Amino acid sequence: MAVHEKVKELDSVVIRFSGDSGDGMQLVGNIFSNLSATLGNEISTFPDYPAEMRAPQGTLGGVSGFQVQIGAKNVYTPGDKADVLIAMNPAALKANAKSLKPHSVVIIDEDSFTDKDLKKADFKTENPFEELGLTQIQVVPTPITNLVKLSLEGLGVEGKAALRSKNMFALGLVCWLFNRSIESVTPFLEAKFAKKPAVLQANLKVLNDGFNYGANTHASISTYHVEVAEEQEKGIFTDVNGNNATAYGLVAAAEKAGLELFLGSYPITPATDILHELSKRKELGVKTVQCEDEIAAICTAIGASFAGDLAVTTTSGPGLALKGEAIGLAVMAELPLVIIDVQRGGPSTGLPTKTEQADLMQALYGRNGESPAVVVAAKTPTDCFDMAFYASKIALEHMTPVILLTDGFIANGSSAWKIPNLDDYPAINPPYVSADMAEGWKPYKRNEETMVRYWAKPGIPGFEHRVGGLEKDYDTSVISTDPANHQKMTNARQAKIDNIANFIPALEVEGNPEADVLVVGWGGTYGHLHTAVEKMNESGKKVALAHFQYINPLPANTAEVLKKYKKIVVCEINMGQLAGHLRMKVPGIQLEQFNKVQGQPFMVSELVDCFTKLIEE
Repeated sequence: MAVHEKVKELDSVVIRFSGDSGDGMQLVGNIFSNLSATLGNEISTFPDYPAEMRAPQGTLGGVSGFQVQIGAKNVYTPGDKADVLIAMNPAALKANAKSLKPHSVVIIDEDSFTDKDLKKADFKTENPFEELGLTQIQVVPTPITNLVKLSLEGLGVEGKAALRSKNMFALGLVCWLFNRSIESVTPFLEAKFAKKPAVLQANLKVLNDGFNYGANTHASISTYHVEVAEEQEKGIFTDVNGNNATAYGLVAAAEKAGLELFLGSYPITPATDILHELSKRKELGVKTVQCEDEIAAICTAIGASFAGDLAVTTTSGPGLALKGEAIGLAVMAELPLVIIDVQRGGPSTGLPTKTEQADLMQALYGRNGESPAVVVAAKTPTDCFDMAFYASKIALEHMTPVILLTDGFIANGSSAWKIPNLDDYPAINPPYVSADMAEGWKPYKRNEETMVRYWAKPGIPGFEHRVGGLEKDYDTSVISTDPANHQKMTNARQAKIDNIANFIPALEVEGNPEADVLVVGWGGTYGHLHTAVEKMNESGKKVALAHFQYINPLPANTAEVLKKYKKIVVCEINMGQLAGHLRMKVPGIQLEQFNKVQGQPFMVSELVDCFTKLIEE
């Protein structure tokens, strides 16, 4: 048996699994990420799905990728370029060629690099590496397809069924490369295939054979050792993606408010996983309804809100457009409602599996009439838990719709997460009616300081009432078309939203307090912006970062912060929607913009280039 002698010690490393959408790259990427988080690494992942449902096998349109950066600490992004690529076919190699570092390790299934396979990926020559200009990488050609067939001989698994385990051979090989024990992978597979013992047996066999192949044949390739944090915070850690964290945040808010959680939803990429996760939580009082369309989904949630539940509806861009009229109804009826929009590339069907931040203006203004609603955004996969909790708290305590914006990048991506203690989160106290209000009570009676309407759940004697979409009289709560009253009610609804600025955190600035440039961002771009700002300051260039999670209303100190800096650049995965919003809300400020609309997250390197040029101007 050969023994590998060279081990690279690294603070962090980027690995990308890539193949056809049916090659199981997402599964092995998730297992390896979970394993790394369990062992004490910080992680950040980026699942990159193809947009086509059934692209022809082996073509560029069908390439599915999963990138993960693992490290000891300070891992905020999945990394710009990969140290290690697992390419299951020529199309996967071609799609990722520009994302490789010099001297990176590329493991290929050489059985899938035949002339026919190369032609499918539009290669013109028999040497794909030379054709792509990949002259400095370390290629590990491995006959994965044939080795898997040999591995499963005698187990009764043959043909296409056997080839489904190719991803496990690749996972075993990667475990060898990163000095991960196979025993630590076994529990993940046992959980995944608990009801399919034959499949479990086959995958475990192939996984072990993949590990042993690496150990026995590739002594010339260095393996990697990635440090873990020396001092880890005590607690139970796991790996969580943004959609699941959102679901857990909603459950936590319902528990804290003492309410049942209702989700009315219509499946849509990339938001559907929230529905999937919450539908498993009946034991926690969660009720889910998969409706016939987006309009029905939000209307069932509005009904549940009137009945006294914490009501939620989930969607993505096109669905938010369809829900617009009903959001206006919730604004008019002044009912608590959480709308979660997991943004994707648009317009129309657009790029369903790719990320974007282009629904901000739609969330802020995409309704008829003067229809103010709260808009908040999550900045990382784990932050989705907190923002789902606080979106619910604002909705319930201020009797208003709250739109929570996440995006495909943080919704599908994952990070290591310490499971929070609910005792660390504040109480949620909806403005319920009290018995002493019964005499002369009206449905739109409100707290004159906060302008919040009191909430009377159905079934309380003396508080029977109706609400609806027609304008109501400020004093009597009956239908009114009086012009002066409409102005008064419009002012009241706006004042209620504006007043929420007194209940949200101030805008914080991180980085160098004496900075020459202030970088402004919002939502899921936080990890890339934070890392780029950190790199700038490490190189001696003074840069600060202000990242918005509360967008309507803006934090009370927004103007004060922005007016301190001579140069401000707003970075967004859209054409400049937050920049436009800030120009309207903070008159007199001068803003530069850095925008990208490619269905992909920022790269740290392009941000550093932008900030450097701005300083040098």
